[in-house]
Amino acid sequence: MQSKRNLKKHNNRNNLFLIIIGIVLILAVIFGVVLYNNHVESQKQAKAFAINHFNPNVNIYGVEVGNLTINKATAKINRKANNIVSLENGKVAIERNPNIDTIKKKEVAHYFKKQHTTMPDKQNYEYRNTDLDAANKKMLAVSHAVVNYHVAGKDYHLKAQNLINQAIYKKGKYSFLNSENLTAKLNKIDQDVSTIHQSYKFAVPRGNKVAGKKITIKNQSYGWGVHVKKAQAAVEQAFLNGIKNLDGKDYIYGLGYSTYGLGYGKNNHGIGNNYIVVSLKKQEMWIVQKGKVIVHLNDIVTGTRDGVKGNSTPQGVWYIHYKQGHAVLRGRNNDGSKYASPVRYWMPFTLSGCGFHDASWRGDWSKKAYLRGGSHGCVNIKPREIKQVWQNVSKHEPVIIYD
Repeated sequence: MQSKRNLKKHNNRNNLFLIIIGIVLILAVIFGVVLYNNHVESQKQAKAFAINHFNPNVNIYGVEVGNLTINKATAKINRKANNIVSLENGKVAIERNPNIDTIKKKEVAHYFKKQHTTMPDKQNYEYRNTDLDAANKKMLAVSHAVVNYHVAGKDYHLKAQNLINQAIYKKGKYSFLNSENLTAKLNKIDQDVSTIHQSYKFAVPRGNKVAGKKITIKNQSYGWGVHVKKAQAAVEQAFLNGIKNLDGKDYIYGLGYSTYGLGYGKNNHGIGNNYIVVSLKKQEMWIVQKGKVIVHLNDIVTGTRDGVKGNSTPQGVWYIHYKQGHAVLRGRNNDGSKYASPVRYWMPFTLSGCGFHDASWRGDWSKKAYLRGGSHGCVNIKPREIKQVWQNVSKHEPVIIYD
């Protein structure tokens, strides 16, 4: 009897144990299902998040944009990223200008595609501003740049560290904000080498000899000077592009009809060996070619010297503007009336209208005609002699008018 009870008791314990195991298994299955479902849901959410959010460890232009959308990443980069390179008094720095955007949304979208994964990835992604890096490298080179500026046989070594006060790289462009030291240097060079309005000793012809007495003459429209604005732009670009040498003759200017400088590199104070000379007192004219007198006119008539202000032929060194056949010269007489004088040959040398021409209407060719009965400023030449002048005078040749 006791044995039956013990057996029954043992069976009950076994049944309870089986029930507990069953319950545990059921709970384990339920828990596993829940965990799996949670995992699936978590994966689903992570996948959905990755569709429009950066991975956790992404850096663009030095700004952390992990887990941000493209819009928010764009805004953050534009708030915090450096975007300019400055050069000031020899020092280069990468800085931030809050007034300009650093990056556009489409560029951020490009970086998003490069780092995008189906599921979030903790790998580090870094995208540098290569344009800014390159600009920093170039600015460092600029700060140490030296350009040899060769002009009028002289060499000037221009150092950026002494001449560029302030430069900047911004929005893809390099700008020189302050180059006042360079401007001052080029102005000084211009003062050293310019021939415009310069006075010098010059041997004028006498008779048929090319070298007579020496007189002092002064360049008026003839000559050249340093075009400081153009030269400065060229030097700045040379600093930027690593150009070591510049030829100053490419950056000169002139006065009068031609704005390009004349006489650069020529001997004889820039006059060269081909020129025209007019003596007001002698009322003579010479044309010199290759250092020799080839035309000598004894009887010319220049502008009226006495009585009417402004009609004298202006003294100084000018140049032939152009040559024109069959022109009509127009102006006003001393009484205010208009005149129109047809000429066969016209060679102007001042902007005020003075030039060489034939004067078929003139009867008085005496040495004193110019004192009270001269021209309005032009050099009158006899019709029978004008052709040899025309044939031996060229555009841009210097014209020396002296008393």
